[in-house]
Amino acid sequence: MPDRERSSEGRSLGYAFGSIAAIVVAMIFLFPFYWALSTSLRNPIDTFTVAGLGIPWVDFEPTFANWLQQLATAEARQALANSTMIAVGASVLALLLGTPAAYALARFRFRRIPNRDLTVWFLSQRVLPPVATVIPFYLVMRALGLLDTHIALILINATFILPFVVVIVRQTFLDLPLELEEAALVDGAGHFGAFWRIALPLAMPAIAATGLIIFAFAWNEFLFAITIASREAITIPVLMAGAVDTRGVQFWFMAVRAMIAMIPPVVVALLAQRFIVRGLTLGAVKG
Repeated sequence: MPDRERSSEGRSLGYAFGSIAAIVVAMIFLFPFYWALSTSLRNPIDTFTVAGLGIPWVDFEPTFANWLQQLATAEARQALANSTMIAVGASVLALLLGTPAAYALARFRFRRIPNRDLTVWFLSQRVLPPVATVIPFYLVMRALGLLDTHIALILINATFILPFVVVIVRQTFLDLPLELEEAALVDGAGHFGAFWRIALPLAMPAIAATGLIIFAFAWNEFLFAITIASREAITIPVLMAGAVDTRGVQFWFMAVRAMIAMIPPVVVALLAQRFIVRGLTLGAVKG
């Protein structure tokens, strides 16, 4: 009995220390989000005079003047609309192109090039430094007359997030039972019918989770947005970098823009968390 009590106490202490460590780690990662929110609610003078943790209604009187002023500007509204259009367009295009490619790599065998080599090639595209392709992309878009357009940024972002779709969704199709598609083929369905009616619905949770991941990548992209766009197609990350005037960095406006940049991905993640959990755990347990 004493041994059991000591064992139970040890587990309780281990659980308590683990919980405390998890809370500390969560606070560390959430602190930048809190600080941006706190700074966005301060008057400009409070940004430099408030001490401590900057708790609203304790260390300073919060105000929404910065939010109202930023949301009232045409540049901020345009950047928010541009980021939404570009991120959604690039994600949809990458899913439309990458999902069939992932299914082909998972179900078919190619004679000249092994499937493993093709998969590694797709994955290697993420190893390529994006800065090495800035000038080629700029020259191509200039030749096509697509500089400072949404189409250019959608195509470029889709190019760089496409490997994620192929690699992640391919593994999802590999984890699906092949017998279901074979049964559909026996019943007269073709390969496209087996893909469209059997494999695609079963893989939809993983595809949704992949879509959220690539949406975040496209939403946060900065290098090509600042290179290709100049006025009409500027995005939220580019707008954040422009919170500087003759007085220096306007931290209160930058905090508002940072919150605007963070809120949409967080909202999408909360709304799609059911698909994320199902997608990430698909194939983790096999019977």
